[in-house]
Amino acid sequence: MGWLFVLVMGIIIGLLGKFVAPGDRDNIPLWLTVVCGIVGVIIGYGWLGGTSGIDWLAFFVSIIIAAVLVAVAATVTGRARKA
Repeated sequence: MGWLFVLVMGIIIGLLGKFVAPGDRDNIPLWLTVVCGIVGVIIGYGWLGGTSGIDWLAFFVSIIIAAVLVAVAATVTGRARKA
């Protein structure tokens, strides 16, 4: 897996994970969302990847992992919500 692939897919999957995460998760910074996406890609494709072509299962698992990481990051950072 190339590093350019990890960065580009990390950005895309991080934003998709933020979109899929339950509740209002707009209280975490964008860079943390991207980091969650990159970690999701590394875990998802490291665990289920390795096939030729597009591996849809690894793609969707990466989105789910990124959504969980975004939810955890939002809970841990605890930035106050705007009323």
